[in-house]
Amino acid sequence: MHPSEFFLHCPRCARPRTSAPGSPGQPFDCPGCGFRYYFNPAAAVAVFIRREDGRTLLIRRGKDPAKGLLAPAGGFIDIGERAEMAVGREIAEELGIRLEQVRFLCSQPNQYRFRDITYPVLDLFFTATTADRELRIDPEEVGSADWHDPADVSAEDLAFPSMQAAWRLLMSREAGR
Repeated sequence: MHPSEFFLHCPRCARPRTSAPGSPGQPFDCPGCGFRYYFNPAAAVAVFIRREDGRTLLIRRGKDPAKGLLAPAGGFIDIGERAEMAVGREIAEELGIRLEQVRFLCSQPNQYRFRDITYPVLDLFFTATTADRELRIDPEEVGSADWHDPADVSAEDLAFPSMQAAWRLLMSREAGR
């Protein structure tokens, strides 16, 4: 279900909705009090971390959705947080390392299904390096983390279509060097 389908009543005046939910891009409009709510995407970050030998750090997701599948580490951006800060915070929380040379790669739309709700998400992908060698994995977030030779990773190995598209872009840029 899209989040708009849960708006059965106006959150301001409690008037019952009088029309069916619109398309996912349409706002909720209350005919009683004029309240309008836009269903904008949540924002998330993910980072492809490389080391000097060219290997990329990928995690196995520790929880659903897509538990056990490969992914770049990352997570949702907190309210009031800049994307660049979220990258560092998420990596410190999940892997216990600091990033260097953080660069924006691309953005990709995503659908994140959690507890029977499909959230629209805008994933912001970055690349980075790290000098840290020891990972301190948060077992509640990350199943495992390993350095992979990019030649051994197919886009389809990654958990979400947004990650697959970002991986393809990264690989095509590197092939064009």
